Amino acid sequence: VQLQASGGGLVQAGGSLRLSCAASRRTFGRYRMGWFRQAPGKEREFVAAIKGNGDSTMYADSVKGRFTISRDNAKNTVYLQMNSLKPEDTAVYSCAAGPIGSGYFNSGDYNYWGQGTLVTVSS
Repeated sequence: VQLQASGGGLVQAGGSLRLSCAASRRTFGRYRMGWFRQAPGKEREFVAAIKGNGDSTMYADSVKGRFTISRDNAKNTVYLQMNSLKPEDTAVYSCAAGPIGSGYFNSGDYNYWGQGTLVTVSS
C-alpha cells in the first residue's frame, strides 16, 4: 500500500486544518488506518486511528475532542480534521496502514507509512 499525506501548513493557534491520506490499494477498506506525529526532538506519538469499516475510532488524550479521524473507503482516503489547534500540535503528521488483527496505538502495529506532512501552529 502506498500512502500519500497532504493538507499540512501554517495556521494560527485556535485554527483548523484537515489532513488527507490517499491510499493506492483497492483493498483499502481492509486496513486499519492511523495518524501519528513527531515533533522536533521528540519521539513519534500516536494521534488517532480508525477501523477498516470506520465504525470505531481511537484518539490520544491530547487531541480528544479537538481532532476527528474519518475515512471514505470509496475514495481510498482517510482524513484528520484538526480543530482548536495549539502550538504543541506542531509536528510532522504521518498516516499509516495496518492489517486486520493488528493493534492501533503503536508504530509497530502498522506496516505501511506515508511520507508525512508538516503542521505548524503559531501562537
